Amino acid sequence: MLYTAQMRIQKYMSEQGIASRREAERLIKEGLVMLNGRVIREMGVQIDPAKDQVKILASAKAKLPQKTSVVFYKPRGIASSRLRNEGKTVYDLLPQFIKLNIIGRLDRASEGLLLLSDDGVIAKAVTGEQHLMEKEYLVKVREETNAGRLKKLEPGIVLDDPSISSGQARPTLPCKTKFLDQHTFLITLREGRKHQIRRMCAFLNLTITNLKRLRIGPLKLSNLQPGKFRLLTPQEVSALKK
Repeated sequence: MLYTAQMRIQKYMSEQGIASRREAERLIKEGLVMLNGRVIREMGVQIDPAKDQVKILASAKAKLPQKTSVVFYKPRGIASSRLRNEGKTVYDLLPQFIKLNIIGRLDRASEGLLLLSDDGVIAKAVTGEQHLMEKEYLVKVREETNAGRLKKLEPGIVLDDPSISSGQARPTLPCKTKFLDQHTFLITLREGRKHQIRRMCAFLNLTITNLKRLRIGPLKLSNLQPGKFRLLTPQEVSALKK
């Protein structure tokens, strides 16, 4: 990540995955943060990330709450929601993780990799406006298609998003496609508008019969089976935060 201007130290700590802004403020108040080798206790200190060195004391790690992050294979027909009126939800299948937040929803008809976490730094890394983490999907369609047809999606297409504050429709960000066969392809996005892939396929007059998310950034679904989960490894957590 490149920086060109000064920023508040707690923002820097959040963006570096050291701690959330609220946690950073608490550590600063308790004298557990060092700036250029000197303990600081003042809020809102401005730093130059290109020159200044920020570290937390070893004892600060014990002050940070333990975070839990889970990769779950969401089956089709399960809602990425807490609302009971939406039918069977992820939390019905994973009641032990009821306190975790869903990061990057999948609609009911889609399946695949779903991330749940109580780590705000991970949430920001995956869904924050300043982070364009890739998300890869396997798409199966009813109609026949070809590589040339799919290439039309790659520069970006205009989707009608009435929720945009300006009232103006805007194009999708550039994406990648990979033709697999006449009914199957991969698509990799760096954004997540509502039903985006279904709407992009509709632009090509293609009807999706199955949509599966395979990857979020460095996290892969791999051989995880529908309805199963696993905890993220420390290495995966670090990779997401970077």
